[in-house]
Parts: sequence; C-alpha cells; structure tokens
Amino acid sequence: MKQSIANIAILVPDYDEAIAYYRDILGFSLSEDTDLGAGKRWVRVTPPKGETSLLLARASNEEQHAAIGQQAGGRVFLFLHSDDFWRDYHAYQARGVNFAEAPREEAYATVVVFTDLYGNRWDLLQPACPKRSV
Repeated sequence: MKQSIANIAILVPDYDEAIAYYRDILGFSLSEDTDLGAGKRWVRVTPPKGETSLLLARASNEEQHAAIGQQAGGRVFLFLHSDDFWRDYHAYQARGVNFAEAPREEAYATVVVFTDLYGNRWDLLQPACPKRSV
C-alpha cells in the first residue's frame, strides 16, 4: 500500500494575500483556485516540483483567526526541503523573507528558520548527503 499526504491546511486571513505571498515571495505555484460559493475557495499552492500542497484555508471565526500563524504552538510547523540551500536562502533574502536566525550546519542538513507572512515558523533545509557504508 502506498499513501502520501496531499495537502496541509494552513489558516490565512485572505486568499489573495496568501496566494501572492506564497507565489511571489516563496516561489510556489498556484495549483488550484476553485470557487466553492458563499465566499469560500479551494486554493492550493505547491513548492517547485513538490508533491504536497498547502491548502490555504481562510479563517472564518474568532478561534480560527486567533490560530493564524500559531498552528504549531510557536514551534517550526513546516519543513521546506531544497536541492540548493544557498540559492533559495539568497533568493528569499532578496525578497524580504524574515529569518529568525543565521543559517547553520547540522548533522542532518544545512538549515535556517524563517517565518512566513503570518508568523508560521518554517525550516528551509537541504538534507545532508547520506553517509555511504564501505
């Protein structure tokens, strides 16, 4: 059996503002934008060559608005893998992405934490090459 996560819902205050951020700042593609009526839309944005999309869910009540940017309780919420960390880091810097720290080398990856437009914490990381057994 094969299973995969297709979408991860992320609360946003406005569809169009969120589309612009994830598309123009992070370089994601708008994979789907379907009008569901009554002001609701099914909006998905996807990283370049990614398989999992963010489903942009417009907050519709006070509880949901309060959770925008805090869906992981202040911890890193999403992990964006890159095939070229420094290319993406410098591109994001040039586009004004808010980094919470300086890039660092860990045993598992080159990594940096950034926050998106809403305060969600992300790891941008390039996994370390797996060690080869001899």
